[in-house]
Amino acid sequence: MVAFCLSKTVCINIIIVMDSINQQQPENNFKDLSGPEAIKKITTLAKKASSCFFCTNIISGQSFSTRPMSVQKIDEQGNFWFLSAKDSRKNQELLRDPYVQLLFQGSHYSDFLTLYGDATITYDREKIKELWEPILKTWFTEGIDDPRIAVIKVEPWEGYYWDTKHGMVVAGLKKVAGAIMGKTLDDSIEGTVIL
Repeated sequence: MVAFCLSKTVCINIIIVMDSINQQQPENNFKDLSGPEAIKKITTLAKKASSCFFCTNIISGQSFSTRPMSVQKIDEQGNFWFLSAKDSRKNQELLRDPYVQLLFQGSHYSDFLTLYGDATITYDREKIKELWEPILKTWFTEGIDDPRIAVIKVEPWEGYYWDTKHGMVVAGLKKVAGAIMGKTLDDSIEGTVIL
C-alpha cells in the first residue's frame, strides 16, 4: 500500500498491484522513501538534471502551464529555490494558485523525478544575493540589484521517483543480458517520496 498525498493534509492510500512486467522481476524494484532518505534522493536526482519543468495551474481544472527553470539551490529541508521575474506570468499564476509540480529528467534511462509542493514568492534581497549567479544577468539585465527579481521557494510534500539501483553501467548490462536471455532483468528502482 502506498500513501498518495493530494495536499499537505489530504492523503489517500492506494494498493499497488504489480504490472505484468514488474511481476517478472527476479528482485524487488519498489522502495518508498520518507524523511532524510527522501530528501537525499530528491536532491541527488534534481542535481543530476539541474533544471526542471516548473508546472503551475495544476489543480484548477484547466490545462496546466509549464516552463523550464534552473534550480538555484536545494536546502537541507528539501526546499527548492528559484529566481524569477516579479511580473512573470508564472508569478501571477502562483499568486492565484500556489500548488506546483516539478518534473526532472537526469538521463535518457533513469534519474526521473516528479514532485508536488507549495510555492511562495518573496523579495528577500539577502536570499537573492545567496542564489545569484552571473549568467542570470541574461534575464535580469541590471544584475544582482535588478528590482524585478523575485525568489520562489517550493516546499515539496510528495512525489515519485524512478532510478537505477546500481548505476547506469550495471543497469545497461542487465538490460542487454535480459534481452539476450529473454528475461526481465531491469535494475530500476521506483517509489513515492514523502517529505
